[in-house]
Amino acid sequence: MFDLSGKTALVTGATGGIGGAIAAGLKARGAKVIVTGSTMERAEAARERLGCDAALAADLGDRAAVDALAKEADALGPVDILVNCAGITRDTLMLRMKDDDFDKVIEVNLTAAFRLSRALMRGMLKRRGGRIINIGSVVGATGNAGQANYAAAKAGLVGLTKAIAREVANRGVTVNLVAPGFIGTPMTDVLNEDQREQILSDIPAGTLGTPEDIAAAVIYLASAEAGYVTGQTLHVNGGMAMGF
Repeated sequence: MFDLSGKTALVTGATGGIGGAIAAGLKARGAKVIVTGSTMERAEAARERLGCDAALAADLGDRAAVDALAKEADALGPVDILVNCAGITRDTLMLRMKDDDFDKVIEVNLTAAFRLSRALMRGMLKRRGGRIINIGSVVGATGNAGQANYAAAKAGLVGLTKAIAREVANRGVTVNLVAPGFIGTPMTDVLNEDQREQILSDIPAGTLGTPEDIAAAVIYLASAEAGYVTGQTLHVNGGMAMGF
């Protein structure tokens, strides 16, 4: 079950906790995995640490670099599974948010996912099969003070996912989104006890999720078993946000 042997996956943002777990999980299921990072040094370190097959570097805020990344990855593949996991934050209250803070987050978190999906989808359509999995966030559904840029980008990924899914469903390509809640990573390790307790009080499960929880959802959506699932947002948040 969930055998990905013979498939090639590209995972952006694999230098982070969630992206790294996704890359390792896909590799464990038999996929050839290409990881990316903002620099080749970081990407290669992630490749070695995770036991993956290839590493590529790209500044996802640079459109030419994103387009070049797609070509390099397809040449190593071709890519059957694209996981758009890379993301950045530039948090501040909207009244203090500079245009560049907004634009950069949208460019990396949303526009890069669009450009990679568009570029790699051509091959998937020709082969009549493929998986595109975007990594969103619970704040794309709920919003969050101080994250107008990030929430807008993640909400945008939901709409992008649904629109693309409708366009390619009859060619064997599925497009879905996984929306993590609060996940235990180095980013959450810096929270003080009061902040941690406040977050946990909003989670019915009473605990933070793990990167492996997100990886498990991605593995399912990447598999043949999820061939009839497309255009969906899979919330992995311990019940923090529930909806239709």
